Formats: sequence, C-alpha cells, structure tokens
Amino acid sequence: MPFDIAAIVLAAGAGTRMRSKRPKVLHSLAGRTLLEHALRATQAIEPDALVTVVGHGREAVGAEVDRIGARLGTPIDVAVQDQQLGTGHAVSCGVAAFGDRVPGTIVVTSADVPLLDGATLATLVDTHVGGGAAVTVLTFTPPDPTGYGRIVRDDAGLVTRIVEHADATTEQREIGEVNSGIYAFDGRVLVDALAQLRTDNAQGELYLTDVIELARAAGRYVLASPVSDPTVVLGVNDRIQLAAAGAALNTRLLHLHMSGGVTIVDPASTRVDMDVRIDPDVTLLPGVQLHGTTVVAEGATIGPDTTLTDVEVGAGARVIRTHGEGAVIGPDATVGPFAYLRPGTRLGDAGKIGTFVETKNARIGAHSKVPHLTYVGDATVGEYSNIGASSVFVNYDGVEKNHTVIGSHVRTGSDNMFVAPVRVGDGAYTGAGTVVRADVPPGALSITTGDQRVIEGWVLRKRSGTPSADAAEAALTRVDAAPARPQEHNDNGRRPSTQDGEQ
Repeated sequence: MPFDIAAIVLAAGAGTRMRSKRPKVLHSLAGRTLLEHALRATQAIEPDALVTVVGHGREAVGAEVDRIGARLGTPIDVAVQDQQLGTGHAVSCGVAAFGDRVPGTIVVTSADVPLLDGATLATLVDTHVGGGAAVTVLTFTPPDPTGYGRIVRDDAGLVTRIVEHADATTEQREIGEVNSGIYAFDGRVLVDALAQLRTDNAQGELYLTDVIELARAAGRYVLASPVSDPTVVLGVNDRIQLAAAGAALNTRLLHLHMSGGVTIVDPASTRVDMDVRIDPDVTLLPGVQLHGTTVVAEGATIGPDTTLTDVEVGAGARVIRTHGEGAVIGPDATVGPFAYLRPGTRLGDAGKIGTFVETKNARIGAHSKVPHLTYVGDATVGEYSNIGASSVFVNYDGVEKNHTVIGSHVRTGSDNMFVAPVRVGDGAYTGAGTVVRADVPPGALSITTGDQRVIEGWVLRKRSGTPSADAAEAALTRVDAAPARPQEHNDNGRRPSTQDGEQ
C-alpha cells in the first residue's frame, strides 16, 4: 500500500565544526535536541512514514530517535548512511527504507534546522501538492547569501536549478534567494532522479539539488515556497550558530508567553524552555531561567535571579533568587532569597523556605516555615511548624540516608541537630542548641543541658600580648574603676565560676 506522504530527516553529518564529541544533532536548544526539534516539526504534515538518516554517532543518535518516537507516540524508522557521499546519497538511504512502496509526496528536511516549525512545512506541502510540482523548494533571502546554494529562476518565475556556492559563477553569486535544504518531492520523480545523480561537481558528491535539473529535463516544473523570516530556516553548524538559533528561539517563546498574559520584565535576561508552561498573570523578573517541564501557576512571581528545572510552582507563590530542581512549591508559598531546592522537595500551601536554606527529599507541610540557615534532608515536617535558624537534619550515617519526622505545630529552637531516624511529636518544643537523638513525645520540651562555664582571666594568661588581651585588659580596667554593681548570677542562680581550669 503506497504512502500518501512521507518525511525524511537527515541527521548523518559529522558536525566537525561543533568541536564536540557529541553528535551535532544531539546538542540542545530550549530543552530539546536539534533532532527533536526537527522530528517534531514533521508532525504537522502527519506523515504516513518518517525516516531519520543517521551516520556519525549512529548509536547515540539512534537511541535519541527511539526516545523521541516514544514521546511523540509515533514510529520513526532509522536508515544508516555508512559513507558521507552527499545529500543525494543520504536521501537515497532514506528512500530505501520505504522498500517497494513509493510515497506520493516525500518531504526532506534536516536535523540541524531547529527553528523550522510545522506551519512552514505544512505550507510547503500545500504549495507543492496544490501546484502539482515535481519539486518544491523552501527558499529564503538571508542578509549574506555566502555559502548557500542559489535559486536560479526562468522568466516565468519557475525554478530551473540550484547552484551550490562553490560551483556558482560570479553572476549567480549575486542572486539573493537561496536554498534552505528543505524540499517536497513527487515520490516517483525523486526515486527516478536519485538513480541518475553524478559526482561531477566541485565537491565530488551526489547533490540532491541536481534533482531539480533532472525534473526539468523530464518536462516537469519546480516551484519555490519562500519564507519571510530567515530565522525559521537558520542552520546550525557551529557553536556560534547554535547560540544564535537559541536566542532566536527564546525570543519566539517569550513573545508567545507575553501574548498569553505573562509579564516578562526583562526579556533579554530571561530564558524559557519549550516544555515550560506558564499561566496568565505570572510575573517573571530579570534573570529568570525556566527549564525542563517547569510549570508556573497563575499569579506567581518568579525572580529575580532564579533558575528552576522541572519545578511546579503553585498559584500566587513567590520564588526569589532560588535554584530549584524536581521540586513542588505550593500555592501562596514563599521561597528564598538564596534557597536551594533539590529533587524531592515538596513545600505545602503558604509554606516558607527562606534565606540560605537547602532542602532535599523533604516534605514541608502547609503554613510551616524553615526561615533561614538550615538544611532539611530526608524529612517530613507537618503543618504550622517552625524550624529554628541554623538547624541541620542529620540524615546520613555514613552508610544510609535516614528519615526525620517533625509533627504539626512544632516549634524548634535555633541551632538544632535532628539525628535521624528520629521523630518530634505534634505540638512539641525544642530548646536552642538541642541535639535531638531520641524521639520527642507530643507536647514535650526537648533540651540539651549543661552548665555554662566562665574561666575568668584566661585570655590574659594564655594569649598575652594579643589584641584580644589588650582589649580585655582595658575593659577590665574600666570595670575596676566603675562604681560597684550588684553581683550577677548565672541562669541557675549561682555566682559565675572563678575556677582557673581550662576548657
């Protein structure tokens, strides 16, 4: 049974100008590989068959093809180009994957054109099928056409040939309209023409562009489908072009979000990946980066200077100068500034993770607060609890990670150590400086006791001649000269120790 339409995506190039061990098509833009951008674009034409031609790094590229196919829910065949003999040879490898079935229309595109969108491909196919052409070429007019194949037209405006830059005459190099490398072919015309390609050109390769002249020689005509925005067909061959494509794609994405009701205060310093979802009335302040599958609900404010990857932010939440990954932030919660949310963090409604707080695999209940200078790892905190400053959830015993459970309406003092596994019951309190090694029952107070020792004169005896000793001596002189005051007592009602023993 013949296919009505098929697509071939070329992804076999070595990409040597990337200067990378990674195949070029596996470099990423906005959270997707170049290859994924290209394969997703083909879905707009609903191909009956989709083939990716691989070569350099075929195992890694093939694995990415499988991953993308699973995400899209569509089968994607892989054809191998063992030798790099030109675009005509690469397409021949792709056509061979169809077997004896020749598609009515074959669309050929490239994996290194990541900004190509489905709408542009759909227009190309409509132009091709509607015009009854043998070949339709997607063309554009760049500011500088150097390096591109020139589109040569006849007096009627039909395309007669495409001349590669290396083979072009001086006159032909003055032509501004160039080839994007993206085509729609009549399937039978393409199959017949591929068998006639020759290598008598400057590169000694099989040029796919020669199909144009062969189609014309067979009495068929060739159309062009120009695009008005050159960035749509911006190719990526090196890191400079990768950055340029990334900037253009980011601008496109930010415009879409702003048109949908998102306030982006400084687009120049804001980056958003393709799979990020942002609801209306969200505000992104300067320096925000949203990656992966991050979701930001209505009315939330992110930033400034915040990077979130695969994070879910609830409605009305505020996330300030924070780095987060794999976390969930509840509605109306507050995070930051200078917080680090590691994977597994779950902050409840109206909760707070404050300044210089790090969390990992931690569930913090609604209205509970971890205000500052604290590490919460492998822990569950109930609702309406407060964790004192400078606390550490001691979760690792050198072999295993252990869990701490803090109940609801708990008040823990500053500088606490929770040595897991341990539980603190609902409504319990802990004192400042407490090391919690055993479970604390509900409503109990846990403290670590020990009398404070004061060893008078220690600095003068042991650090004589230092600035500290000089300052102490001066202060003691002032105290001796001052009127007598009532004797001070320590917290136990006893006079401070005057023993000479050292700590």
